[in-house]
Amino acid sequence: MTDPFDTLGVEPRFDLDLRALEQRHRDLSRALHPDRYAGAPAAERRLALGRAIEANDALRVLRDPIRRAEALLHRAGIARGEEGEQKASPALLMEMMESREELSEASKRRDRARIARLGDGMRAREQATLAAIQAAFAAAGNDPERMKGVLAMLSELRYIRRFLDEVSAIEEELADQT
Repeated sequence: MTDPFDTLGVEPRFDLDLRALEQRHRDLSRALHPDRYAGAPAAERRLALGRAIEANDALRVLRDPIRRAEALLHRAGIARGEEGEQKASPALLMEMMESREELSEASKRRDRARIARLGDGMRAREQATLAAIQAAFAAAGNDPERMKGVLAMLSELRYIRRFLDEVSAIEEELADQT
C-alpha cells in the first residue's frame, strides 16, 4: 500500500483539514487527468492513470478517520487493523451488547423516537471518541510507543460505527414500510 499522506502531499497528522485535503486532491486530479495525456505515449498515460487511481484511493483513506489513524500507525510501524488492535474490554463489550439489545427492542416496537435517541447518543459518543483519538495522536507526537494508546480507541470506534450502521439500516427499513 502506498502512503496516502505522501500520495497527496499532505502532512501526516490525524487532524487534517478535510477541505484543504479535498482541494489538494482536486488539484492533483486535474494535473493527472487523462485529457492532459491524450497525445502522450501509452506508458506515460498508464503512469498518469495509475497515479490518479492512487490519489483517489488516498483520498478515501484520509477522509475516513479509522483508516487515517491506521495509516498513521502504519507509518510508525505499529500493527493496525482489527487484527492488530487490542481486544475490546469486557465493559465495552457488555455496554455494546446492551445497546444492541435496546436497539433491537426499539426496532421490534417500531419506536422511531427511541431509535433516533439511541443513534444520537452513539453519534455523540463517536464525536467524543474521535476527539480522544485526535488528542492521543497530538500528545504522542512521533513516538510509536505512545501512539499504541490509540489502538483501544480505534476498537471502540469500530463498535460505534457498526452500531450506527445498524441504526441506519433499521431507520431505512422503517421508512420503506411507510
